[in-house]
Amino acid sequence: MSIQEPAGSCTLPVVETFHSLQGEGMHAGRSALFIRLGGCQVGCSWCDTKHSWPQEVHPQRTLKDLAAEAEAAAAEGAAFVVITGGEPLEHNLDALCTALRPVGLPLHLETSGVNALSGTFEWITLSPKPHRPPTAQALSACQELKLVVHQASDLAFAEAQADQASAQRAPDQPPPVLLLQPGWQSAAGQQLAIDYVRSHPEWRLSLQTHKWLGVR
Repeated sequence: MSIQEPAGSCTLPVVETFHSLQGEGMHAGRSALFIRLGGCQVGCSWCDTKHSWPQEVHPQRTLKDLAAEAEAAAAEGAAFVVITGGEPLEHNLDALCTALRPVGLPLHLETSGVNALSGTFEWITLSPKPHRPPTAQALSACQELKLVVHQASDLAFAEAQADQASAQRAPDQPPPVLLLQPGWQSAAGQQLAIDYVRSHPEWRLSLQTHKWLGVR
């Protein structure tokens, strides 16, 4: 396959790329190539990738180079590509998706949803934050709604986001999968999420299995 440079922006700040297993959400346990972009102004206190927040400290990589890496990962068994961050939607992702599309792998996005959507994805994981709620556009487009739980107020926020996501959808549009994910090493969050899912069958528990297993 010949990978061609798309028009428009030809580089993006990239924190890291790696081929591993998706650790959380509905696609947990599947082989994936991760492309982590630099830049995030959401600023969650519990973030485990704070080094990704500043854009300027991360090297600019060409879209052609990222597409070549995705092609190599596909040959090694990657089932899809995850665009994550940071907050990846601080960048226009149209050109990146165009560059990756010829590789043939489904494209997944992990976002807080505070910025306008760009790019075309087979799966969008929306992880709303109480201090920076997502746009209506993000709520209507996501396939997966994943809320991090540290305290009881996070459960109320989760239900509000689920209601808004439902209200934003067309009658024939499938609802998003609803996931509660305990904050890492938050005993209170873990118990709250477990108890809530036990009594609210529309929700599922998401765990950061890659951290439990010690893999990237």
